[in-house]
Amino acid sequence: MVRNIIATGCLCLSVIPCFGWGQKGHDTTAFIAENHLTPITKAVVEELLDGRSMVYYANWLDNASHTPEYAYSKTWHYKNIDEGQTFKDAPLNEKGDIVRALEEQISVLNKDNSTREEKQLALKMVVHLLGDIHQPMHLGHASDLGGNRWIVKYFGRDNNIHSVWDTSLPESAHKWSYSEWQQQIDRLSPLEEIEIVKDGCPAKWAKETFDICRTIYSTTPEDSKLSYDYVAEWTPVVEEQFLKGGLRLADVLNSLFDPYYIPMNSFISK
Repeated sequence: MVRNIIATGCLCLSVIPCFGWGQKGHDTTAFIAENHLTPITKAVVEELLDGRSMVYYANWLDNASHTPEYAYSKTWHYKNIDEGQTFKDAPLNEKGDIVRALEEQISVLNKDNSTREEKQLALKMVVHLLGDIHQPMHLGHASDLGGNRWIVKYFGRDNNIHSVWDTSLPESAHKWSYSEWQQQIDRLSPLEEIEIVKDGCPAKWAKETFDICRTIYSTTPEDSKLSYDYVAEWTPVVEEQFLKGGLRLADVLNSLFDPYYIPMNSFISK
């Protein structure tokens, strides 16, 4: 009887969908962005979030998407592209995907006639989705639920490749708080930062992440045994994706909220 209960519990856990980076990844992305907001943008953000920081809401959408009120956003965390499909030709999910969701919510923030409540919700979503779009498995296969059914051994224990990238790999890479992550990886020169954020848009960021995802699939077959070598190989990519997400989030918000800021992306018009 006890064994049956345990087995049933494990089965239930195995089919729970994974969203985005884990809490640490989303917090890190948001905190990096906060450190690059202009004073004007920071004031607008804090007003919309009722005095709270972006870090406070960084993981909000993962929970909200499971509630009836925001269930419509469940598919907004990813864009599935199966093996053999290209980023350009992959069929669109009629319920939405991360690229279109980001474009739509950024548009809400950019419209003068959006209400405060609409902008507040859009901001919470953009903060989260800018993290998600840089998590490689969020551009994974529909056939394996973005890697949730791609089973591997991680330090001898059964896991799936999506969960490895969400949480296990970042935590194995560095046992840091989100503020320590920011302090250690957010050290680029101004010119290097410009190179990351210039001429960007959600579709370009997603395509970039998709290319990483394809490499992960091809070099990490099912039943792979992952341990220290895997952590060493992929830690620089985790660091880069956290940093890109944070810098790009800051540039988007500065472009939207600070009239004196010169946008470095290519899809927000003043």
